[in-house]
Amino acid sequence: MMLGSRLLRARVNLPSQRCARNFATAKPASSATQISTLKNNMRVATEELPLETATVGVWIDAGSASETEANSGVAHFLEHMAFKGTEKRTRQALETEIENIGGTLNAYTSREQTVYYAKVLKKDVEKAVDILSDILLHSKLDPKHIEAERHTILREMQEVNKDHHEVVFDYLHSAAFQGTGLSRTILGPPQNVNSLKKGDLQDYVKTNYVGPKMVLVGAGGVSHEQLVSLADKHFGSLSATAEATESEKPTFTGSLVQERDDSLHTAHFAMAFESVGWSHPDYYVFQVLQAIIGSWDRTLGGGKNVSSKLGELFASEKLAHSVSAFNTTYNHTGLFGAYFVNDGGEKYEDGIYEVFNEFNRIGKNISDAEVDRAKTKLKASVLLQLDGTTAIAEDIGRQVLAYGRRLSLPEIYARIDAVSAKDIRRVIKGHFEDQCPAVAAVGKTEELPDYNQIRGWTYWMRW
Repeated sequence: MMLGSRLLRARVNLPSQRCARNFATAKPASSATQISTLKNNMRVATEELPLETATVGVWIDAGSASETEANSGVAHFLEHMAFKGTEKRTRQALETEIENIGGTLNAYTSREQTVYYAKVLKKDVEKAVDILSDILLHSKLDPKHIEAERHTILREMQEVNKDHHEVVFDYLHSAAFQGTGLSRTILGPPQNVNSLKKGDLQDYVKTNYVGPKMVLVGAGGVSHEQLVSLADKHFGSLSATAEATESEKPTFTGSLVQERDDSLHTAHFAMAFESVGWSHPDYYVFQVLQAIIGSWDRTLGGGKNVSSKLGELFASEKLAHSVSAFNTTYNHTGLFGAYFVNDGGEKYEDGIYEVFNEFNRIGKNISDAEVDRAKTKLKASVLLQLDGTTAIAEDIGRQVLAYGRRLSLPEIYARIDAVSAKDIRRVIKGHFEDQCPAVAAVGKTEELPDYNQIRGWTYWMRW
């Protein structure tokens, strides 16, 4: 059994017109998305909509998984420093400039991506790109601000450690991907936060803020030609090459991380099996499987009348406060499993046992009708998630980094429709039956079954 530290964190989805400018080459995309590549291999992707607002941002193919043990936390630290001033703009000037155009400026770091984006009026897109390039490429990284930001990030750690959901999922990653970049947390360990220096930040920028790893995205009131021109003006000096990085699939290790804390009133449990990466043919099979299992939360009502069979059982037997399936996807791998919160005690084992029962039921007896309902639910979810320019920009950025293009809605729907009950049974058999899961638990874990018992249940799924 591994004992983890509390200081963990998770954050934790028609051919285009060819650009006439000679410094970029256009690439076919979806019916609404155009993609061009600058000479330095930075990509520009847009979806123009008849709106007076736009979201523009830079999606970077690097996050905490790109770090080492020595600089773990540097990507998130940079995110904080980006808004502290540049060579030509003070922090106050940055804030004033954004406020004066009625815009918003945001950023976030995940395990495999770092994102900086702005939402502005259509007429202020050029200003937004100028500001984004300035904070990304010309941040001052003043040592005084670095020292001050250490304390801010350490306070952020304290807040994160109060969120048991986030702590559990960080433990899950540390169990599943031991010794790999995906096992590391986004904030990094406190000793790194206290020791990272300006040179560490500059080295990370030099390595990862390069043309091949960056996509400038625009959605809403922005034309493709306009954004390509702005990209060349503000990002054209970026390096056209990226250092060779490890591209092998991270090794998955079945194991358990738990933290017993009897002062908590609840027990948090997550269990996951290895799934697949973004571009794997079975990605949408796992998405449909997640929709089949579904979720339930007693605070949202519904009682026993819920569409999720697992949720219905948990509600009727009072096994938990909430339960949900999750499918966390990365470039080369993923985690598929279930998460629930209950009061601990004997209900801990009962809840885990029923999760396995549901996996087994689906793997042996899933009907075509149940799969069809899940596919309809998933297609509706895909569409509803594209609500607003920021959501569309997020979808474009993620897909261009993952696939090199953006899938059209008809193509996504076709992939979902192609999933059959046979496919669902196949992935259950191949990924769950007699496989070692990763397990994480926090809180009242005294009655948590031994890992060997949990592992044994996967063996009995064969029959």
